[in-house]
Amino acid sequence: MREEDIRTASDFLTTIWREGRHVEKMPDALRPATRTEAYAVQACVEKLSKQPLAGWKIAATSLAGQKHINVSGPMGGRLLAERIVPLGQTVRLGSNRMRVAEVEFVFRMGTTLSPRTRSYEQAEVLSAVAALHLGIEVPDSRYLVFERAGEEQIIADNACAHQFVLGPEVNADWRQADLGAHVVRGLSSRGFVHEGRGANVLGGPTIALTWLANELSRLGVALGRGQIITTGTCCVPVPIMPGDLVTGDYGTFGSLEVAFG
Repeated sequence: MREEDIRTASDFLTTIWREGRHVEKMPDALRPATRTEAYAVQACVEKLSKQPLAGWKIAATSLAGQKHINVSGPMGGRLLAERIVPLGQTVRLGSNRMRVAEVEFVFRMGTTLSPRTRSYEQAEVLSAVAALHLGIEVPDSRYLVFERAGEEQIIADNACAHQFVLGPEVNADWRQADLGAHVVRGLSSRGFVHEGRGANVLGGPTIALTWLANELSRLGVALGRGQIITTGTCCVPVPIMPGDLVTGDYGTFGSLEVAFG
């Protein structure tokens, strides 16, 4: 794609995002043909923010999720600072069509991992992490039927990034714990109880984090100090509607509650 096509494709998607609209698909002339082109379109979304990039999300981290939206593997997306809802504040759903809450493990980086030719190992990535947090992602897509959009269009659309609630830092000694075996539950005031484990996220949250570090490195993008990375839903997403209260229960790691309006 030419630079002007990349910018035009991004403008098309970000205008829809700002206006709360949805479309069937991108115009054929603007649709990226590869993941690399799709990430180039996605990168332009940072121009919407007046603040430094808050962090990253990882989408489609389970085989079931990949099959559901017909993609070949996980995808990264950018978290904009303006789209992070402070803990304790009601999340306004507005035009959100997906209407699900995803209970996730979140890492905060203490050291920048810069792009390089050699792959990052899991232990190396973990040593660059400053803290583990709880978090709930509230994704959305700009496509009317995102399950049929394909991975290039989904990546270009910021991998369904929308809103995010950063929960408390985990004070327990999580580095000595098996995060893959850790049980996580998503509970709704309407009676939904969804249970899962960290292993549902590419085999474990630290595995997902390592995947992102290497995906960004391949693209020539750094995983920056201070950025947060939400690693994917540990359990089946919890359906939400205005008036709901959703609890992410992480057992000994704590919990967080998010109200929706």
